[in-house]
Amino acid sequence: MSAKRIGIGARPLADPQAETWIRQGTASDTSKSVRFTARLTLDITPALRARIKVAAFSRGITVAEMLRELLEQQFPEATP
Repeated sequence: MSAKRIGIGARPLADPQAETWIRQGTASDTSKSVRFTARLTLDITPALRARIKVAAFSRGITVAEMLRELLEQQFPEATP
């Protein structure tokens, strides 16, 4: 075994436009990140979890997106 250390190298210089774009996000992403800040944990069976994942995948969305939509439909925000 050798004690010789090999350095990885310096971090490449960042592209300012790319950095701005990454930090900015899209308008919808920004509103979602502010809107969905609470975490909800549910205990479900592995079979139900599998069905949920398959349903979300077949719709081309994430499980979180699908469940948010379902919860919004079931519990709409009360309008004054």
